[in-house]
Formats: sequence, C-alpha cells, structure tokens
Amino acid sequence: MSPPRRHFLVLTFPLQGHIAPALRLARRLHVAAPDALVTFSTTEVAHRRMFPAKPAAADGGANNDSVEDDGRLEFLPFSDGMEAGYVRSTDPGSFNAYMASFHAAGARSFGQLVDALAARGRPVSRVVYTLMLPWAADVARERGIPSALYWIQPVAVFAIYHHYFHGHAGVVAEHRHDPSFVVELPGLAPQTTVADLPSFLTDSTDPSDFFHGIFTTIRDLMDTLDKERPKSTVFVNTCQELEVGALAAVEAGAQAEHDVLPVGPVLPSSGVGDDDAVGIFKEDDDAKYMEWLDAKPADSVVYVSFGSLATMAREHLDELLRGLEECGRPYLCVVRKDNKAALLADAEAKAMVVGEELENGVVVEWCDQVRVLSHAAVGCFVTHCGWNSVLESVVAGVPMVCVPRMSDQRTNARLVVREWRVGVRAQVDDGGVLRAAEVRRCVDEVMGNLEAAAEVRRMAAEWKQVVTKAMGNGGSSDRNLMAFVDGAS
Repeated sequence: MSPPRRHFLVLTFPLQGHIAPALRLARRLHVAAPDALVTFSTTEVAHRRMFPAKPAAADGGANNDSVEDDGRLEFLPFSDGMEAGYVRSTDPGSFNAYMASFHAAGARSFGQLVDALAARGRPVSRVVYTLMLPWAADVARERGIPSALYWIQPVAVFAIYHHYFHGHAGVVAEHRHDPSFVVELPGLAPQTTVADLPSFLTDSTDPSDFFHGIFTTIRDLMDTLDKERPKSTVFVNTCQELEVGALAAVEAGAQAEHDVLPVGPVLPSSGVGDDDAVGIFKEDDDAKYMEWLDAKPADSVVYVSFGSLATMAREHLDELLRGLEECGRPYLCVVRKDNKAALLADAEAKAMVVGEELENGVVVEWCDQVRVLSHAAVGCFVTHCGWNSVLESVVAGVPMVCVPRMSDQRTNARLVVREWRVGVRAQVDDGGVLRAAEVRRCVDEVMGNLEAAAEVRRMAAEWKQVVTKAMGNGGSSDRNLMAFVDGAS
C-alpha cells in the first residue's frame, strides 16, 4: 500500500489582508509540489463570502465548487464559534471577548477538520498558519503534525515582537508615550523610535484597549513558537535582499531557535493581476478603471488606497480629495463600499464621492490592486502601508506616500522611507487628519521634477529588479520555498 500523499493545510485569520497572502502561498505550494494535496481554510463566514453560492460540506468534505479542477487544492472552513463572525462594534469588550471565544472555538473546530480529513484518506502532513492563530500549532502538535508559522509582516516586525516578549518589554512600556524615544533592540535599525514600533506594543497593552486581544494573541504566538522542538519554522512574506539586517538578527543569538525562511514577496501566480485571488471583497465592475488608466500617460496617475479595513470620516475624505484635486494630476481613489454608503447619506459628501465635483479623478469601491500598480500609467501610491500593499508597490516599482495608522504600518513606513528610500512619509495633524496641503506636498515629492523625486523613482526601479529576481526561478525566495517543500513529508 502506497504511503499517503503530502498534504499542506494552510489556515488563516478571516481578514482580507490575511486571506490574500495565505491563499497566494497555498497556490504556490500547489504549483511547487505537483504530487501534493493542499487545503486552504478560513472561518465559515469568510468562506461563504469567498464562495457566496457555494455552501461547504458539513463532514469535512468539499463540494465541487470549492475544489480546484485537478482535485489537489480544496477550500474548507473552520468555525470561530459565531454564526455571523465578528460584528463590528465600538465596544472594546466585544472585540476582546470575540478573540477569546475565537481561540477556544477555532482550536476545537480546526482539530475536527484535521481529523475529518484523515478519516477521508487525506491526512494532513504539514500545517501552515498565519499570525493570529497560535492555537493551530498546538492542535497540530497534539496530533504529531509539524507546523510552520506564515508571518505576513516584515522580518523587522517579527524581530521587534520577539525581543519585546523576551526581556525587552520594560523599556518600551516605560517610554511608550514618548514617540521620539530611540529604542535599542538587538538587530534593530539605528534611530528606531517608539513611533516606528507596531502600535499593539505601544497602544494596546492595557486590558481596556480595543485591540488588547491582539496584543495577547501575539504574546501567545511567541510562547507557541518557543514550544516547538527542535526549532520552529517561520515563513516570512519578504525576501532576503529586502531585509538583510533584520534577517541576520533573527538568525543569530537567542532567536536561532527559529528557522526563518523568506519566501516572498508572495504575489498572484501570474505575477501581474490577481487572476487567482478569491477574497472577501469584489472589485468594482462598473468603474471601468482599467480602461480609464489605459487613456492616461505613463507615470501620471496617483493611486490611493488605505486597505481593506480602512474607513474615512467626512473630514478625512474631504481633505484627501481636495488635496488630490489640487495636485492637478489624474488619480484613482478607493473608498470602501460601506464607507461610501455612509457618506452618501450626506448630500454634499455624495457630490464629492460620486464624482460630481471631481475633475481629475475616479473613485471606486474596490479594485484589483496588483493590476493597478502594474499599470504603466501609475506613478505614485498613497498607502496606509499595510505589508501586502507595500510589497505589491515595491514589486511594481511604484514610489509611495506613506500614511501609516496602526499595527505594523509604522514600521513598514520606516522601511519604505529610510531603508529602501522608495517613498516619503506624510504627516497628519493632531486630530489624525491628512490635510490637503500635505497630500500635495508628498505627491510632488515623489512625482515632481526635483532631484529628490527622481532619486525616489530611481530607487523604486532598482528595488523592483531586486525583488523580481528573488521571486523568480532559482531566486533566494524560490530556493527557500523549494527547500521546504522538498523537506516536507
């Protein structure tokens, strides 16, 4: 009797910013290991949004609509214990209670899924999980299945979290209200300040904070990695060339307990356009934005998107659109559908959002960001600096205007501006509003005719070549992924 086929189970948290890189990695494994099975799993609510007319089988099996043509890749959900998932609320207790419930129910349901797959003759041989699911490694370990963390943020952020939870929390806690304080951690870039650290370490340590549940989850994740023997395996969605210093830090000293493998940037299989993306948001079919881009000169368009979680108050959107209009350049701006609907209740805001007062730009609800950034007309990306967006922009060679808000975005912006020199950081006012004048200033800094703008564009073109080589056949990231696949059993 032949042994079971290798089977990778990729598990992710139900946010678009987690689903996209996890699904892309699942597809990379599917291609890299042609004899293996791959299962992609997120919560039932997110699964239903990915496959709205395709309910999942209840017995750990997949229906025909959530299985790839060759039968090797299937999509199966697990339960977070909530029929409707997390329902947005302004109550911190609600979110933190959801996170606690998610941990318990998720672990239980995921264990049942693994067992059901084994009963079907598709036993899992390797679990790969994203950073909000520390319990996945515990479930795998209980069943004797090796696991790997898929870290979907930069290595620099991984190093910061590791040091924080291994003896350096005190110095950050003591100075967390002083954004200019310089933090010295092993391997961390010089002149890194408290303002450059992930916000969950400076703003969410108090149990009353809205995101305290994320802080404790990351703490649990670091504890989980410490339990792995002989060492944990950590995939990172970056490439060796982008983060030489941070990688050297995690490969030395106490962090040698982690086998860190840069396998990114992990993008759609075609490299241009999210042809393989199945997500919880759908692009705006009515905007015809690609045709609009086709009519614009090269490097002339400002693309603006603040990510899948971002919502903007009326004042924020007014200032942004005013600044873009005053730039005098064509722009494509993404405003989420639910955010747009709320603004349409205001007649004056409606006029702005639907384009009655927009002379130079187009506002859409969602778009294929990889295709947009890869379009020759796009010359600048105004971004929140989520890691997926940063990587997609670097791969496309598009300079950035960084407007970080939370989580790893502040650290990511530092990488963009100070280490790679492919963008500028915008300053918001005391109320957190990006003013129109600042929009104009920053766009001019990366798209204007001054020498500084030319240097930013030159560096963006250079980094594009570097990461393209790393992602290609025989590149550093490709070699790391193939070594993992060849060593998996």
